Amino acid sequence: MNSFKLVLALISILSLTGCADITLPTPKEIIQRPIGTDSVKIGMSRDEVKEIWGVPDQVNQVEDKELWGGQRTEWVYRGRYSAVPVDAGFLSRTKKLYFDGDNLTNIVDVKEE
Repeated sequence: MNSFKLVLALISILSLTGCADITLPTPKEIIQRPIGTDSVKIGMSRDEVKEIWGVPDQVNQVEDKELWGGQRTEWVYRGRYSAVPVDAGFLSRTKKLYFDGDNLTNIVDVKEE
């Protein structure tokens, strides 16, 4: 019987560690900033975007002299919950944010295939 309890405890621990990278907001954070009420807007600084969406999943330096005449910084926020029926920022869809200097100049929805 004790070995059964040990096996059950190990299975429980292993199943819970698979979700360890998901951080749930605290009740205080939900009250202060409900999901969907904060939105990233053109003109925001990098720090303002980080405050709302956190650190990007990927940062790239991209260059296109025809479209914008030089180099820009691209931040990629990968969509995590594609089944969400509304646009909840990067939670529902992957977004690419482009910065010229410190200011956000473009937001692109990435079509997932």
